[in-house]
Amino acid sequence: MIGHPAFADSEFDQYAGDYDSLLSQGLAVSGEGKEYFAEGRVAWLKDRLDECGVKARRILDFGCGTGDTADRLQRRFAADCVIGVDPSSPLVQRAALQYGRSNVRFHELRGYVPAEERDLVYCNGVFHHIPPRSRSSVARYIWSALRPGGVFAFWENNPWNPGTRYVMSRIAFDRDAVTLTSGQARELLQATGFHILRTDYLFVFPRALRVLRSLEGRLSRYPIGAQYLVLARKATRMAHCA
Repeated sequence: MIGHPAFADSEFDQYAGDYDSLLSQGLAVSGEGKEYFAEGRVAWLKDRLDECGVKARRILDFGCGTGDTADRLQRRFAADCVIGVDPSSPLVQRAALQYGRSNVRFHELRGYVPAEERDLVYCNGVFHHIPPRSRSSVARYIWSALRPGGVFAFWENNPWNPGTRYVMSRIAFDRDAVTLTSGQARELLQATGFHILRTDYLFVFPRALRVLRSLEGRLSRYPIGAQYLVLARKATRMAHCA
């Protein structure tokens, strides 16, 4: 069977019907819904890749969930093709029904064969659900999906942020997750063979302090945001971007 053994049985199948409500319940303390964070991640990533001169026409959304981010990625990047993969069959079916079209397609992870053809792999909040012993092999799986010079956008929850830990404790599918720090993420990706381009921390201020959000860009290098992005590149001769 094609796929990755770390996702042989998806823990999210049991939450597929209530995924949005469970996530909203956890995020409510921030004053924002999932759309705010999803749009913020994709917009931030697009700006950073524009600075690097990276054009992402073929994108893989690894752990696509309900599919809304795959849709955002296609629109924001004007991508030729976005493929969303997830181990949960119910989530994939839901994503395909709501967001599927000719240039946005969804597959169960077990049915996706990496072929070194993606310009960008986007991954948000997936690795804290992967057993630590399996993370290296999943990182290699993602490596094999990228073309030489392709970029991996590794978004994760920042365990140094107390608000993040509190939000995760309120979400049924996140309570038992094993988080990883940005340093651990960089070590994992470097061991796989990725070149680290930059690390950013985002979502410092909740909605109650939104008047301060104009400062987030200047604070992005400090490990205080609720999430972090490790941007990494597969071996390439392209100029370094920082």
